Amino acid sequence: MNKVSLFGVIILLLWGCTEGRNNSSETINKWNDQPEMDHYIDSLMAKMSIDEKIGQTVLFASWWDITGPVSENNIVEDAKQGKVGAVFNALTADFIYRMQKEVVENSRLGIPLLFGYDVIHGYQTTFPTPFAMSASWDLQQIEKSCRVAAIEAAADGLNWTFAPMVDIARDPRWGRIAEGAGEDSYLGSLIAAAQVRGFQGDNLADEATVLACAKHFAAYGAAQAGRDYHTVDISERVLRDVYLPPFKAACDAGVSTYMTAFNELDGTPCSAHEHLLNDILKDQWGFDGFVVTDYTSIKEMVNHGSVADDKEAGEASINAGVDMDMQSGIFMNHLKQSIEEGKVKEGTVNEACRRILEMKYRLGLFEDPYRYCRPDEDKQSKIKSPEHFALAHEMAKKSIVLLKNEGGLLPLNKEQLNSIALIGPMTDEQKQQLGAWHTTGKPETVTTILTAFKEKLGKGTKIYTAKGCDWEGDDRSGFAEALAAAKKAEVVVMCMGERENMGGEAASRVHIDIPLIQKELIKEVYKTGKPIVLLLHNGRPLTITWENEHLPAIVECWHLGSMAGPAIADVVFGDYNPSGKLTATFPQHLGQVPIHYNMKNTGRPYNPKDDFTTRYQDCSNDPLYPFGYGLSYSSFEYSSITLDKTILEPAGNINATVLVTNTSGRDGEEVAQLYIRDLVGSVTRPVKELKGFEKLMIPAHKTVEVSFTIDAEDLAFWRKDMTFGAEEGRFQLFIGTNSDVEQSVMFELTESVDVDPYAAR
Repeated sequence: MNKVSLFGVIILLLWGCTEGRNNSSETINKWNDQPEMDHYIDSLMAKMSIDEKIGQTVLFASWWDITGPVSENNIVEDAKQGKVGAVFNALTADFIYRMQKEVVENSRLGIPLLFGYDVIHGYQTTFPTPFAMSASWDLQQIEKSCRVAAIEAAADGLNWTFAPMVDIARDPRWGRIAEGAGEDSYLGSLIAAAQVRGFQGDNLADEATVLACAKHFAAYGAAQAGRDYHTVDISERVLRDVYLPPFKAACDAGVSTYMTAFNELDGTPCSAHEHLLNDILKDQWGFDGFVVTDYTSIKEMVNHGSVADDKEAGEASINAGVDMDMQSGIFMNHLKQSIEEGKVKEGTVNEACRRILEMKYRLGLFEDPYRYCRPDEDKQSKIKSPEHFALAHEMAKKSIVLLKNEGGLLPLNKEQLNSIALIGPMTDEQKQQLGAWHTTGKPETVTTILTAFKEKLGKGTKIYTAKGCDWEGDDRSGFAEALAAAKKAEVVVMCMGERENMGGEAASRVHIDIPLIQKELIKEVYKTGKPIVLLLHNGRPLTITWENEHLPAIVECWHLGSMAGPAIADVVFGDYNPSGKLTATFPQHLGQVPIHYNMKNTGRPYNPKDDFTTRYQDCSNDPLYPFGYGLSYSSFEYSSITLDKTILEPAGNINATVLVTNTSGRDGEEVAQLYIRDLVGSVTRPVKELKGFEKLMIPAHKTVEVSFTIDAEDLAFWRKDMTFGAEEGRFQLFIGTNSDVEQSVMFELTESVDVDPYAAR
């Protein structure tokens, strides 16, 4: 059945009456009672045939939205026969209700379906992209943003999101850096946990929550050459030290599902990686949810060359620990035969089925299959509410990073500004502000930069506008209009960067400059001599070396979502003091990539007086902007660091304190950052590692004291013998405004300490 006919069948189904929902605490507690759940699922599985058990492991797309390669299947008819356990890309409570009703009332056992979707950074109220949100360094605000996304998605029938993406990414060529939290494992772990808490809330039985899904397991962000879906080749130590911590943090936060990565790791595709899925995730970490593959990734193992055909791919996948097959249909088509041939144990399928049924139970779907999707006017009012847009506005403001502000050009004084030119393809753009993976975000709800500037300035300031050029191409026909606008204005604001689909999945780029036609326009406007404020809109770090050298003010605006325009106007005109900090390094040139702040030292560290040290002949080693960097309209000074002791005992801790003074006449927020360097290890250690931060509001001309506590657990890593712990020796401790901080003090750990790497933190 094709997409159109399937939709037609479902919308013709009759409405039915069901029992009302019970949202009392008694009901919520019931659906979290482990003995009751075990008894219920034991009884249910005793009635299930092997075909029905396999059916629970099958996930298909509904065709309402397309997010990958397609294949034909008849979801409703297959689900009624117990051959499908979950559906994704079905949208609206109405549509989902009809599909759920048809399956529950017409299948033998009436097992409800799960309904998933890529709710990445908001549902219809669209928040900044995840990479942009990470620049806020505001865990509470990020959690609130995911909470809103869950409330809206659940109100529209969904109960599962394929988020958060917690991949560490150190190569800005990779388009999916836009979906994560940047290059640092420590910060990425804290953000991953906040996102899981936001999506899942305190209790899955609350129908305003959705199952979260930590993806892509694992090391997808380390794809060679930054090319999406490409090979990953890293050591076990790097895997555990760098790429796994955010996934472990998600597990500790109670994430319900994991999604496998497209890439191979150590020669094995991740959708059949027993070491990752069974050994680490399920056995060592004790994960008790279920594992789903990414879109058709089981089938793609044939292309990898690790299996001969689809049937063998399915066997390798489920034996390695995969519980649900997304979209390939391989479990549906081949798993029963594999069991009959003894290539897959029936107990393996039973375990996968049970894990999936447990998640349905915890959501309360066995009590009420329609709890998420029953059309309800009150629930629909929760989508795109004024309160949600207010939160999106706040999140957008906090995500903006001020990169340069020479001569204090910003903020612009709206009371004294007579004229301004707004130039560039993002000037009056709605859709592009939504960013990659905006899915159900509505372009018509976006307030553009032009609209926001008009509202902010009123009629007293003349605004000259010109698109000037498109995002790419070689059409210069709009240059003349842009130059004319610039010449008539006191100041020029240029809105440039990437389209929304230049970041995200399948959006890797070999050039990470501002697209050439836009760069040419910037240079032409620069020749007018007018002061220029460059507003960047992008999903990755860019190489903007020329812009940094020539333009007085640069604001990293990313793709900010529904409330982009008002947030940008607040920053440009000083109604909000920017506080964002970068979570990935901006290189001077592409040739420096991969570049990240926590690199290792070498046997020949850089020495400007010695050619035979690690360096480039045509560029310094320095980044354009380091990790943790971001300016403010306020100015901050850090005192010397004081330690309450310089000797760290194995069971003790050290308190590091610094005074931060706002030396300006304007209240402002600062992110004080703590870094540690382990000077000598059994294996080489990074030159710095983030180990703590504090976001502070500091009134004008005031000083605040910031303290950090360090214990041996904070110093742990995977040692030479692949045990986890801290090693005795000397450590350097830094506190400052970004990762380029030089001020430090020394302390010593008196003896090595073993740390349990699998304990929840």
